[in-house]
Amino acid sequence: MISSQTNNGIAPGAASEPGSGVHILLVDDDGQIRQLVAKFLRANGFKVSAARDGYEMREVVAHTTVDLVILDVMLPGISGFDLCREIRAQSQTPVVMLTAKGDETDRIVGLEIGADDYLAKPFNPRELLARINAVLRRSFGPRESEPGARSRKYAFEGWTLDTLRRDLINPEGVIIELTSGDYDLLLTLVEAPQRVLTREHLLDAARNRTTTGFDRSIDVQISRLRKKIDEAGGAHSIIKTVRGVGYMFSRSVRRE
Repeated sequence: MISSQTNNGIAPGAASEPGSGVHILLVDDDGQIRQLVAKFLRANGFKVSAARDGYEMREVVAHTTVDLVILDVMLPGISGFDLCREIRAQSQTPVVMLTAKGDETDRIVGLEIGADDYLAKPFNPRELLARINAVLRRSFGPRESEPGARSRKYAFEGWTLDTLRRDLINPEGVIIELTSGDYDLLLTLVEAPQRVLTREHLLDAARNRTTTGFDRSIDVQISRLRKKIDEAGGAHSIIKTVRGVGYMFSRSVRRE
């Protein structure tokens, strides 16, 4: 049962999936949200550091390793968008952005600059926990030493997508940096080459959540992925738009 939302932007709730010591940095200028969310995440096994603005965020990341950042869009001084760009320029640390309820523009901008997921305020902590765990699974996946970890590679026109290391390697052998969202989207496409996939299917498969007819986030992610491949010497037509339906990976793919 989901409890009613409180006026501080989150709703009370409980969850059971452990964080296994993963270090999360929570950046929000609302002291009550910081306190409640930090307490909730610590109860679920996460190590949590909190910051009220970009300056405090920089202090934390300068002195410790952070595995994931929860980042509010509306912050005093440096905006969450600018901080997300700053994080992306330095690393592929997963970022979950907190946006205004129903503001599609914030979600689109967040995805364009490299956020891995977003959640609208007010939110239920159990949903935040589910998003965090999903992003962590997409970002880190099974390690080579873990039971069940299995190497699988997809090859197309000199490119290689390594699903164990979660690397995209161009024909020159250069690793192309992908966010967890980029990787999931590309994997979904290469697993169904030369087939038309709807926007709804891509969102469900690549981000494990439902969408509405007004959600443009998949178009933003496709555009971002195309740009990365183009800049690395790929062909623009590798991901084709099927007007009114969705997208298709146009190349033949060999599974290794």
